[in-house]
Amino acid sequence: MNTASFLENASRTEILEVSGPGGIPFARIIEADRPVIVRGVGRQWPIVKAGLDGPDAAMDYLAQFYSARPLVLYTLAPEAEGQPFYDETVTAMNFQRSQVSLEAFFSAVRQTFGQPNPPGYYVQSTDQMLFFPGFEAENGIDLAPLAPFAKAPPVVSLWLGGKTTARAHYDMSNNIAVCLAGRRRFILFPPDQVHNLYPGPLAPTPGGQVISMVDIHNPDLDAHPKFEEAAQAAQIADLEPGDLLMYPALWWHQVEAREPFNILLNYWWNAVPSYADSPMNTLLHGLLSLRDRPASEKAAWREMFDYYVFGDAGQAGAHLPAAARGPLGEIDEMMARRLRAEVLRKLNR
Repeated sequence: MNTASFLENASRTEILEVSGPGGIPFARIIEADRPVIVRGVGRQWPIVKAGLDGPDAAMDYLAQFYSARPLVLYTLAPEAEGQPFYDETVTAMNFQRSQVSLEAFFSAVRQTFGQPNPPGYYVQSTDQMLFFPGFEAENGIDLAPLAPFAKAPPVVSLWLGGKTTARAHYDMSNNIAVCLAGRRRFILFPPDQVHNLYPGPLAPTPGGQVISMVDIHNPDLDAHPKFEEAAQAAQIADLEPGDLLMYPALWWHQVEAREPFNILLNYWWNAVPSYADSPMNTLLHGLLSLRDRPASEKAAWREMFDYYVFGDAGQAGAHLPAAARGPLGEIDEMMARRLRAEVLRKLNR
């Protein structure tokens, strides 16, 4: 496959223009159920302005808010070309983790400036409130219009580093990503492309989520022939400082930081309350309990799941008295606790 041609021909993510952080049309974007770029959301934020003055200005501005908690630094050798991935056994990683101060991290990144093939340094998914308290008061979006859709407070994180690439992966939460410094390219694939993206091991993973084993910029079509179909469904979203990208949960996305120093702010949010369990736990239990059963049994269980889980939430208990519905009725926090206890009891039998 000609990678350059694939990238040139990939569709571009829809772009909206707004006048500031309070003008994000959340309802419209969520209803669209696809990635959307909102230009200029953070154009007037201090961190964005500092970043436009250069990496040192962005670092100096961010350092004002640092809480002195040690950061987890990921270090990649030059031969990794900025891509956290597996070693040749696919059982261990090609990077090292260490705890460092923000100053030490900045010093390491600065040493890469101007190098043709430098080592890679990045700090991923750092809790903004814990590590940079007060930062969001000057550099954040108005989340009030999101409240009708987000059933739990969003998780707010900062991602810092040089020219690094997070291979295509999915998140189980909806995402709002804002480019604060540097430039970012997202290469996105809809969830139905999972069959064509050749997911890696469930564990361990380079960053906590399952990643694609396909090298998107140099795909091996002998090993991954179905990637050609995924490439036809790809979208590209290029973000400049101050731009926002919003996309639904479970969309695959490769994230490429394109400058010597980059900062990304992201908000993970969910349309279910925090007491709802992770669907990944269901998938893992499905591997244990369903995957190896005969095809006829799996077909029957597919019907069961369609009825109890994937159909309308109220249908399975609608014909029963309210007092008899149990988890077939509304699942509030108390019912969630009871259901979780029952699941644990059965697993530990």
